[in-house]
Amino acid sequence: MLQIFLVTIPFFALVAAGYVAARSRVLPLEAIPGLNAFVLYFALPCMLYRFGANTPIAQLLDGSVALVWGLCGLATVAAVVAFSRNERIRWNDASFGALVAAFPNTGFMGVPLLTAILGTQVAGPVIITITFDMVVTSSLCIALSRLDAAGSHGAAQAMRKALAGVLRNPMPWSILLGGVASAASYELPGPVDRTVTMLGDAASPVALFTIGAVLARSAMLAAHARGRAPVRDVLPVVLVKLVVHPLLVCAVALAARAMGLPLSLPACVALVLVAALPSASNVSMLAERFGADNGRIARIILWTTAAAFFTFPLVVGQAERLR
Repeated sequence: MLQIFLVTIPFFALVAAGYVAARSRVLPLEAIPGLNAFVLYFALPCMLYRFGANTPIAQLLDGSVALVWGLCGLATVAAVVAFSRNERIRWNDASFGALVAAFPNTGFMGVPLLTAILGTQVAGPVIITITFDMVVTSSLCIALSRLDAAGSHGAAQAMRKALAGVLRNPMPWSILLGGVASAASYELPGPVDRTVTMLGDAASPVALFTIGAVLARSAMLAAHARGRAPVRDVLPVVLVKLVVHPLLVCAVALAARAMGLPLSLPACVALVLVAALPSASNVSMLAERFGADNGRIARIILWTTAAAFFTFPLVVGQAERLR
């Protein structure tokens, strides 16, 4: 367990550094979107392209991994929406609560953290989870969030806008290009490859620092807008994200193997660890854009990130027994 903590501490320390820098205004809040843009449009796409290009195409097209992850994600969304909707939490807030329960911080935190723990062989399953969450889970929750105001017509329109946003996101395209390069055994020219490598190497530290800064900014802005979300609206979703979701993924993955699906044990471990990650930090920006209670969403993300410092190494220790 100590060895696991020694691996994970630097990752969470960088998140904490970004949080403190933003809260203390050493990092101006106006600079955070620039950091986020660098990670989203330059560093992370290069890192994902490299992982995709160096991963066998069969691992990138693993239907068993996609099926297990998709079933668990959709079940989590349905359950959180069902139990959280009430007189105070309508479709909009319930849907974004479901999104932070089902959408781990895989891109900014999971890829560098899991490859440090398990090695680059987990890149295939991790990339599949990123793709599913960006294309399916996010689009579905955005569509559900529109049911308050405009019924099914509004939901369909929101779904179209969400899918258009996916098309503008460079991360799916970098994954696709990496997969094509893997299938074709294509290698970038030397100078281009070195440039992509340098940008990819910058992804981990900058992304982790940016997570902390984004969390601080979201919490500060949300506190001024609506005040602090009550614990009863936050804690159940935190528990679903860090406890229920990993247990569900583990149970479904093992059941799939027992039923004869070609799902390897390393892939099972990777899926469980992805599910045990804290909530995706970019959901707070989506919630702000669509008028949801960003104070509640930011608090859920902050709590899951802080708690994952302790819970994630425990899950790693248990998941290692599957291998």
